[in-house]
Amino acid sequence: MGRMKFDDSLEKPDFSKAMLLRIYRYFLPYWKQTLVVLAILILTSLLGLLPPLLIQQIVDHALPGKDLRMLLFLVTASLGATVASGLLGVLQSYLNSFISQNIVYDMKNQMYRHLQDMPLQFFSNVKQGEVITRMTSDISGIQGVFSGTIVNFASNLLVLISTAVTLFLMNWKLALVSVLVVPLFVAPTRKMGSVRWKLAKQTQEKISEQNHIIEETLSLSGYMLMKLFTREDTEQSRFREVSLATTRLQIRESMAGRWFMMLVSTFASIGPMLIYLYGGFLFIQGEITVGAIIAFVALLGRLYSPVGQLTNLYVDIKRSVALFERIFDYFDMEPQIVDNPNAVPLNDANSGIEFQNVSFAYQQGKPALRDISFKAEPGTMTALVGPSGAGKTTITNLIPRLYEPDSGSIRIGSADITSLTLKSLRSNIGLVTQDTYLFNGTIRENLLYAVGETDENKMIEACKAAYIHDFIMELPDGYDTIVGNRGIKLSGGEKQRISIARVLLKNPSIIIMDEATSSLDTVSEYYVQEAMAVLLSNKTSLVIAHRLSTILAADNILVVSDGKVVEEGKHEQLLEKNGVYKDLYDKQFGKKALA
Repeated sequence: MGRMKFDDSLEKPDFSKAMLLRIYRYFLPYWKQTLVVLAILILTSLLGLLPPLLIQQIVDHALPGKDLRMLLFLVTASLGATVASGLLGVLQSYLNSFISQNIVYDMKNQMYRHLQDMPLQFFSNVKQGEVITRMTSDISGIQGVFSGTIVNFASNLLVLISTAVTLFLMNWKLALVSVLVVPLFVAPTRKMGSVRWKLAKQTQEKISEQNHIIEETLSLSGYMLMKLFTREDTEQSRFREVSLATTRLQIRESMAGRWFMMLVSTFASIGPMLIYLYGGFLFIQGEITVGAIIAFVALLGRLYSPVGQLTNLYVDIKRSVALFERIFDYFDMEPQIVDNPNAVPLNDANSGIEFQNVSFAYQQGKPALRDISFKAEPGTMTALVGPSGAGKTTITNLIPRLYEPDSGSIRIGSADITSLTLKSLRSNIGLVTQDTYLFNGTIRENLLYAVGETDENKMIEACKAAYIHDFIMELPDGYDTIVGNRGIKLSGGEKQRISIARVLLKNPSIIIMDEATSSLDTVSEYYVQEAMAVLLSNKTSLVIAHRLSTILAADNILVVSDGKVVEEGKHEQLLEKNGVYKDLYDKQFGKKALA
């Protein structure tokens, strides 16, 4: 399924050529916009040189010569350069946003489609909220890679080169003095960048822990569990502890930055002082003008700032590559269940289902199914009974290829299901489970999820067949009633009947019922069983039931225990065997008799 290396990617980013090429491919579709951004960066770096140079002309020529026309021209030119640079900056910001947002859009869509192809086992094993984190914060973090890393690198590099060249052209002696201060920026910037990244990493881990607590305790199921076991104080204490640790780390990171800024400010002030000192000496010697000294000092900021930012860019690049690694870690997980190259559509779903020596294990060394063989004849009901954990649900999950068997084969008619397209296979299977899932939308939206669109009459007929139409019509908004998160506004029986109506609309050839009535009251069970009778009519069906009363009329009953079919036959035949089925039957109905 692929090896996950979530934390390692933060410590040891992969700067390999293959990784960089992989990242580059996401930017390639927007190469035209990127070229425009590069052109803007070149122009703005050159325009930024003009104001200091124009100030030199003002001080050296316009003011001493009392030339008002020249003064007006130079001031206007300086203002024009500033305005032009600002306007180009607005366009650059738009293009930065356009490129980065579209890359995020592309990656989110690619990730969503990729996750749709992941096997059920992936979602069973992944941590709660992990998929959402990868889809949201990790991919959204990519947004800053272009504007915050790539553009910053190009911008600072261009500003640094253009400024350094200008300074040396103006006066190479003063330029050398200016460069002497640069090492003072490099060492603390690199050290501070490393410290702040370590603190940011620790903060990120604590924030993830916060999100995990929120996901667990404020989701619908977690909230109800917390309330029923009165664990509010415990969870509040746990959340407060993690929040306090996060706050302290954020304060440390902020203060580390403040000390760093103090050092940078100190070093930044050394440069101008040296320029005034040595520049003053050169002025006295007649080698330089006052305007040149002022221009030099004005240009120093354009020299020192890029140096500090370029040195600190290592941290940004490290963070960016780490984000890409976390995302690629998911992309590198190959879908295990896919269409075979020569897969064909399922054309004859009414041919029955046959398991031939099927074995399966969720974990290596712990088989869930062992050498299962049986046949569900076309148009008949095959019931699966047995203790919890025996493997009944696993059997039904193998039919739509939610999992793949480790050995053996499953056939529908004469076709092995691995030779069929997944879409055609699953389109011919309807599943009704004990834990009915409804989206937080209207009843109509939940019903139409099966078919996308249908006319009102077909939907109403399906609901009437599922014995739920009358109930829906009694609701204030009828079919447009909001059912709430996971259908919480409806009872278990009502959700089940909506689920059955949804499957009726789909009209599949194969029906799987997994404990559809086990948690219902007597009245709800009656209506659900009536609906089931309509649903299962003339269908090939597999029905899992703990309540044996629901499957007494099954055409064939498989008794599953410890991953094996230990008994098979009709109800009366199994009672005569005095085996596992007889024991289950006596325990259930004996208890009912005593009640």
